[in-house]
Amino acid sequence: MSDLEAVPDVAVCEPAPGPGPVAELYPAREVPLGGVRGVFVERVLPQRDLPTVGAWCFFDHFGSPTVTKTGASPDIDPHPHIGLQTVTWPFDGRIRHRDSVGSDVEIEPGQLNLMTSGRGVAHSEYGVAGVHSGHGLQLWIALPGNSTGIDAHFEQHRELPIYQTRGLRAIILIGSLAGLTSPAEAYTPLVGADIRIEPGAEITLPVRPDFEHAVMVIEGDLAVAGTELTPGPLLYLGTERDELRLGSSTGAHFALIGGEPFGEELVMWWNFVARSHEEIVAARNDWENHDLDRFPDIAGHTPDQRIPAPPLPALHLKPRKRRMGTAHS
Repeated sequence: MSDLEAVPDVAVCEPAPGPGPVAELYPAREVPLGGVRGVFVERVLPQRDLPTVGAWCFFDHFGSPTVTKTGASPDIDPHPHIGLQTVTWPFDGRIRHRDSVGSDVEIEPGQLNLMTSGRGVAHSEYGVAGVHSGHGLQLWIALPGNSTGIDAHFEQHRELPIYQTRGLRAIILIGSLAGLTSPAEAYTPLVGADIRIEPGAEITLPVRPDFEHAVMVIEGDLAVAGTELTPGPLLYLGTERDELRLGSSTGAHFALIGGEPFGEELVMWWNFVARSHEEIVAARNDWENHDLDRFPDIAGHTPDQRIPAPPLPALHLKPRKRRMGTAHS
């Protein structure tokens, strides 16, 4: 999981109270992964006016049929992370994940892959010989301040709880939904789920009213709380809902994310989630100086494969408030 834009945007996120129930549509944008020439993803978080949904702070849809196909290799060389968890959920294909805590695994459909960076971790993602790199979701979860210094670790979960009702099946990737809780380790109250709804179904899905929620359609058509959705944009639903009314004429595959509104100020830049400009500077310097205490080498990679950090912006980061209440198209 990485943000490899050559000139990454700075996102400074102030804590915001729950806005109540809203329906705001945020478009996906096609983003080139910097040094990975010709590889694109569709990104729906962060947005200028919506930097987080709960602790979810980054949301990419990779391998989408609507994203330009160039045939370029999706391999991503070693790069660092701090202050976050990366979530990888493939729908098809396989990806080889290696990291600085010693993991060397193939990421396959149907299993949750969760890397917690703590103070610092490095990893790489490569295609598997003879197997296409696939289609799926990659997301970040911001760690709360009291967990940013924990030891880095990696988890895979093949057995995940499933909530089923007539016409709907939801795999709970992390957090809790409808009384079921994933075994994946979460550090704030949240939910992430992969959901399918059958053609013609009309469903009421129970959700927590203290959570804010958002939905992104992967395939098909979906009506959510009276808003019609097609694949691509993120629908932000706010807080104070104890249920979501769902319907589909042709059937749909979609992702649901949510959580308690994140009550801490965040600074996001490149592959780092921090609390201040100074933390970002320190992490960048440690990566560029090859600090092995913070970012150990990855077995099977040579030092020259490490992706260099982009130049820092020539400014001191200041908070930007979240603006709510305006729909986007």
